[in-house]
Amino acid sequence: MNPYILAILLLSLGLGTTITLTSSHWLFAWMGLEINTLAILPLMAQQHHPRAVEATIKYFLTQATGAATLLFASTTNAWLTGQWDILQMSHPFSITLAILALSLKIGLAPLHTWLPEVLQGLDLTTGLILSTWQKLAPFALLLQIQPTNPLILVMLGITSTLVGGWGGLNQTQLRKILAYSSTAHLGWMILILQFSPSLALLTLVMYLIMTSSTFLVFKLNKSTNINMLATSWAKAPALTTLTPLILLSLGGLPPLTGFMPKWLILQELTKQELAPIATLAALTALLSLYFYLRLTYAMTLTMSPNNITGTTPWRLSSLQLTLLLATLTMATISLLPLTPAITMLFTP
Repeated sequence: MNPYILAILLLSLGLGTTITLTSSHWLFAWMGLEINTLAILPLMAQQHHPRAVEATIKYFLTQATGAATLLFASTTNAWLTGQWDILQMSHPFSITLAILALSLKIGLAPLHTWLPEVLQGLDLTTGLILSTWQKLAPFALLLQIQPTNPLILVMLGITSTLVGGWGGLNQTQLRKILAYSSTAHLGWMILILQFSPSLALLTLVMYLIMTSSTFLVFKLNKSTNINMLATSWAKAPALTTLTPLILLSLGGLPPLTGFMPKWLILQELTKQELAPIATLAALTALLSLYFYLRLTYAMTLTMSPNNITGTTPWRLSSLQLTLLLATLTMATISLLPLTPAITMLFTP
């Protein structure tokens, strides 16, 4: 792609998210979401591959549906209460509709079915943008909506953690596994959103760090399915040693970074006298952990069925930049001891 066009698209992507993050009026927020969607479509379709074009069309249709529903919800709220302000949304019908529209946009279960299919059709770089940056604007709006009935967010959260764990069990494609992983992590965020917004924000930041490092590892190894992970030892031995720790951090095992948000969320849910919900969420985390362990096993304990010449690729120096990957990997593995300092940063 022409670098000027790429720069314009990336700037538009940033502009759309910034407009939504800074707006207090529903129409401005909607406009930011639309700019965001339109900016990423050419990036998704740049491969000119039937799968990429199909993924782009699916993404466009789901995002357009979500945006139209959100516009309908905000217009209905303005009609019933006379308020366009995001924080002043007070009618139960409008709130429920807006939450469902934003859930569709970020891929929460049961409105998640587009996400694995879309992510599977994209290359890993665009998939990374879709799994991280594209979640920011809708999540910012979800943070600002105060639902009258807390049940809807708890149900969406539990369904997402359950479906995110269950859906990933049977997959062999890494991008689909990461899509289900995304749904499960977003479920944890939505679960705690109304009880502790600052904790939901902390979980989002940790999710962004861990997902980015996972995508960058797969991009460096050029891996798209589980079988291709087996050849990664010959390509990057040091990285292959650290990757299981990244995957187990995504699964939420101590003493890795991913344990921090899950631990704090379970603690907060117990304080809110929702011990059964906390227990169910902890059990669904085990489902996710299983498929991360599968990836770990495939990467470190299996040998690829190669011939002699294919076992060690030529030691050409990689042209990919690895500074970002190194930084994110360290953050993914070693932030747990800093939990008190990090929670201080996120408490208002």
